[in-house]
Amino acid sequence: LSVAVFLFALLAYLSEARVLDGIKEHANTDAALRTKRMVGGLLTPGHVPWQALVYLSDSKIDGGIGGGALIGPQWILTAGRNLFVRKTRKDTRGKEPLIPKVYLGIRHLAKADSTTEVAVEKVILHPAFQNASDSDNDLALIHLKEPVIFNDTVFPIPLPEKGDNLEEGEGQTGVIAGWGWTPLFTFSEILKFLALPVIPSNAQDDKILTTRTKFQENVCYGDAGGALAILNPDTQKVYAAGILSNDEACTRDQMTIFMKISAYLPWIHSVMR
Repeated sequence: LSVAVFLFALLAYLSEARVLDGIKEHANTDAALRTKRMVGGLLTPGHVPWQALVYLSDSKIDGGIGGGALIGPQWILTAGRNLFVRKTRKDTRGKEPLIPKVYLGIRHLAKADSTTEVAVEKVILHPAFQNASDSDNDLALIHLKEPVIFNDTVFPIPLPEKGDNLEEGEGQTGVIAGWGWTPLFTFSEILKFLALPVIPSNAQDDKILTTRTKFQENVCYGDAGGALAILNPDTQKVYAAGILSNDEACTRDQMTIFMKISAYLPWIHSVMR
């Protein structure tokens, strides 16, 4: 099943509000996993092959975990805040970013070990990271020491191209995955996904805003850095529209902020050259 077909089917089910029934088409055979609701979403029906685990600590207090998106053989795009123990502008000013551990191709946190870890060469913060607010230019690129080998569970998500601006239209939905907090205030042991309604035509040219689902689900601590994946139905192409910045919404009626990747393409391409 291709990534495009998988995401198209997933969005179709979610948009028709048949989450718990539709998920059975793709979910793990364990019935308990198919129907378990989580703060940050439902258990994912399979790998999101671009999903990276960006790891500082098992504890949120000591930096915790975050997500990232593989965008090339040696590049992962993530939220800049994922490279700091304390995430606010007040706490990051004047601090050097940390070098995280990075894992690819996993669903279960328990699989984050030496066999799935990819060595990091360096990290590059956006030059205007948190320039004016906690969610200002909240991006970083992680450069891996060696190119990764693409397969069914490790594969990059394309960056947006000209015409890939569906996040600006009415009724759009994007999918994000992550291991964010559960109702037990612990990171999820299994990768989850969530389809979030996009708020169209917001005034912030460098951000995408989303709201919680009708089931009162939202992203939560540990989901920052994950890609908002959108499917272009005309081209059948999946692309990364945004990178999650604030992951504090949880179940609250609070807008979630993503960095709009199309606004940052000049910087991304200049670093990756």
